[in-house]
Amino acid sequence: MRSTDDAPATDATITADGRVEVIGDRAIVRLPADASSALPSRGQVAAQVRVDGRAIRTVLEPDGRRGHWLGLDANLVRELTLTAGDRVELAIAPVRQWPEPDVPDDLRSALDDAPDLAGTWSDITPMARWEWVRWVSATRSPATRERRVEVSIDKLRSGKRRPCCFDLSSCTDPELSRGGRLVDPA
Repeated sequence: MRSTDDAPATDATITADGRVEVIGDRAIVRLPADASSALPSRGQVAAQVRVDGRAIRTVLEPDGRRGHWLGLDANLVRELTLTAGDRVELAIAPVRQWPEPDVPDDLRSALDDAPDLAGTWSDITPMARWEWVRWVSATRSPATRERRVEVSIDKLRSGKRRPCCFDLSSCTDPELSRGGRLVDPA
C-alpha cells in the first residue's frame, strides 16, 4: 500500500504519445501540449511515469514555453532500445512526494564542508533541494557555477530555504537550453 505522500497528486493519469529526441548526447521526450497543460504546475512536476510500460519516478522539467519534457536516462534508453524519432507511450501521474535529486559533486562537497548545514539541508523539502541543485546547475560558466555553490551555502546559513530570482518555468539545463527555452534537436 502506498503512503499518502506517494499517492498521485490528482486522480487522473495523463496519457500521451511522445517522440524521442536527442539533443547533444541526451535523450528526452517533449510532452504534447495537452498533456503538459494537464500538469499541476508550469514548473517542475514530480511524477510517476510509465514509458512504454516501464515505471520511473522522476521530475518533469519545464521547457520555457509553458510545456514540459521528460529526461530519459541511458539505462532506460538501452533497455527499451530507443533511438531518435521513436514513438513512446506515456502514462503520467503527478505525485506529492518528490524524489531526492542527484546532488552534483561540487555542491555535495560544499555541503559536506559545512557540517553546520547538515540539519538545514535535510530539513528542507526534496522540492527545495531540487531547486538548489537546479539553480547551481543552470549555467555554462564554471566561474558562475562556483559562485552559485558559495552563494547557496551562504544563503542556507542565513536561513534561506530556497534560491530566489530565477524563473521556475524556464528550462535551466545548460546542455539543453538557450535563453531559458528547450532547444530543438539538431
